[in-house]
Amino acid sequence: MTTLASKTMPASLTRSLAQQHLFPHFTAGKVWKAENLPVIERGEGCYLFDEDGRRFLDGLAGLFCVNVGHGRTDIPRAAFEQMSQLAYWTNWGAAHPAAVDAATQIAALAPGDLQRVFFVNSGSEAVESAVKFARQYHRSQGQPQRTKIIARDMAYHGTTLGALAVTGIPGYREPFGPLMPGVRHVPNTLGETVPAGGTAADLPSIQAIRQVIAEEGAETIAALFAEPVQNSRGALVPPTGYWQELRRICDEHGILLVADEVICGFGRLGEWFGSTLFDVVPDLLTFAKGSTSGYAPLGGVIIREPLAQGLLDSPEAGMFTHGATWGGHPVSTAVASANLKILADEDIPGHVRSLEPYFQNGLNRIVEGHRSVSEWRGKGFLYALELTGDTETGRTLTPAQSTEILTSVIPEAMREVNLITRPDNRGATMLVLSPPLVADQDVLDDLLTSVDHVMSAADRYLGV
Repeated sequence: MTTLASKTMPASLTRSLAQQHLFPHFTAGKVWKAENLPVIERGEGCYLFDEDGRRFLDGLAGLFCVNVGHGRTDIPRAAFEQMSQLAYWTNWGAAHPAAVDAATQIAALAPGDLQRVFFVNSGSEAVESAVKFARQYHRSQGQPQRTKIIARDMAYHGTTLGALAVTGIPGYREPFGPLMPGVRHVPNTLGETVPAGGTAADLPSIQAIRQVIAEEGAETIAALFAEPVQNSRGALVPPTGYWQELRRICDEHGILLVADEVICGFGRLGEWFGSTLFDVVPDLLTFAKGSTSGYAPLGGVIIREPLAQGLLDSPEAGMFTHGATWGGHPVSTAVASANLKILADEDIPGHVRSLEPYFQNGLNRIVEGHRSVSEWRGKGFLYALELTGDTETGRTLTPAQSTEILTSVIPEAMREVNLITRPDNRGATMLVLSPPLVADQDVLDDLLTSVDHVMSAADRYLGV
């Protein structure tokens, strides 16, 4: 029998056991089999440490989730206290204080009349639940034909089969088809600006939504999904008025507007929710990641009060026919409450807003200093740097250059400076930056210096 990994086990043995017994998520086989596969042992603030004691800057906040930083003791204490008192109970036909407290706090932070919180375990499940709610809500209101979904090109909404159908990334969808029918993808806002003398209604992306509604029939469409800032395809900040136009279209046609805030929520954009930043109240708001800062798995959907009540009061339904064993788990919701208290007490959203100009000025210097970087996009503590062949000549990357940069040049340069973040090939050649929200100016300087090193490696590879 193989010996279990432990703190006293050499890193090489832990790595070997991982390669034998762990099946990786979104990781190529050759990467998982590499001799230098990282084995991360602990975290502290914005930094991670491997089993050999090397320190790495976490430039991705885990996976866009460790908002309050690694290694805190207050959140584990809350988890221990909850586990000692009530380790498990459901929200099926009963309630428990941990879930009630977390739901109450989240509802108080959510915009408008988003008041009902349905807990699940992840962002994918949150999106899956929103799809199911939208369909069942319309059925309960006498419109069972409303089953179709509109979402955006290259948007990531999760990996479960329903959420994957909403996801607009062809490479993620292709291995698992055929997926749920009735999903139409429309252009995102990349490169769009409101035309002079016009409004957001004139944007090509908005016109495309109206065209899809006309083609499909408004009476058949259940919901429209969008992230306040779209992560995949590179931190796309929408033009002024875009979200108001989404709200207007959905109200006009009886379509539910779903804000996917799995990444944008809980301070990432400098507000509790991205919907608040863009001054819109969606009908449903999905969340996960930052709700617990990654200290426990939790996700959910926040539902506008009239919609929640409409489903529960309907003669045909009377209940949301959906649930999960772990949904609203006492320990996870206790962790969420502790995390929300930290975010509020330390004014983490305000901290992000205060450092946003400093972060962006640093990104400006990187773009100005490297001919391999075409631009940065983003908001708050969520950014993407897009690479190109040469900004001076306008030369673009060849497919071979893009592959080499993403799989070799950037990863090797990140290892040289002990930076962990994400080279991203979803629609372009990019580097994603999403540090913990507790990062101070010194941490941002460390991050920007490391990114400068990585971009210098790209410059050298391209000969610019």
